[in-house]
Amino acid sequence: MGKLVWLASYPKSGNTWVRAFLHNYIANAQTPHSINRLVDFSVSECAMAFFGMPGETLEPCEVQAKRPAVHEELTRLHEDLVFVKTHNAYLNLHGVPLCTPTVTAGAVYIIRDPRDVALSYAAFTGKSVDEIIDFMAEEGAANASDGVQVFELLSSWSSHALSWVGAPRRLLVRYEDLLAAPERGFGRIIRFLGAANTAPEPDRLRRAIEFSSFSVLSGQEAKEGYRAGSPSGKNFFRVGKAGGWRDGLTQVQAGKIWAAHGQVMEKFGYPQN
Repeated sequence: MGKLVWLASYPKSGNTWVRAFLHNYIANAQTPHSINRLVDFSVSECAMAFFGMPGETLEPCEVQAKRPAVHEELTRLHEDLVFVKTHNAYLNLHGVPLCTPTVTAGAVYIIRDPRDVALSYAAFTGKSVDEIIDFMAEEGAANASDGVQVFELLSSWSSHALSWVGAPRRLLVRYEDLLAAPERGFGRIIRFLGAANTAPEPDRLRRAIEFSSFSVLSGQEAKEGYRAGSPSGKNFFRVGKAGGWRDGLTQVQAGKIWAAHGQVMEKFGYPQN
């Protein structure tokens, strides 16, 4: 079995939140782990530094040719499991997997109601909600290489979700469930990552949840900034709630998302209304 644990999600679905929780649980300190030190125990797979020189831009075929070796090298970052953030779909491109199975130990896939994703992603990118809705429905949609990171193949929101459902040894976690019952939701993650029948330490779990709460994370961003923050200049930790789409989207916008993704949304427990 491999060593990489993919922390996978479509953008703006709670990936950074889960990373913050894991860092606080692993560190087990008496103060919150800094949001600017999320590379202490995890890495972002798409970082340009792993593939070439910072500032360099690579074509997708060049990135794919390097990905297996990059993923093999990532296994050497830590003695134990290596947590790797990715927004890639669990697909192949140019005959090469976006997430190399031979070095993979498992994956935690975080999913969020795409209507809330659309609002958060629009705020993050500075694009209009309508632009993001169209982007989320586009098969083969990708984030381009920009010298800081290599390209990420997202595909549509539906294809992204379905691709990770088919991944081996995968834990599915809903953003909304983490909000509603954090001890149960985050506890499932610790059990998944640990040995069989390993239960999380109750005090340690509660402390990690508290230290990765929205109020703490947004407070850290306000005080010290967040290096991986929004290119639009807006706060990365924006609202941290579920169901905001009911007030933030028009009926036409919500209907367009449902028309594109409703069948898949129902599979994951997201009703039309």
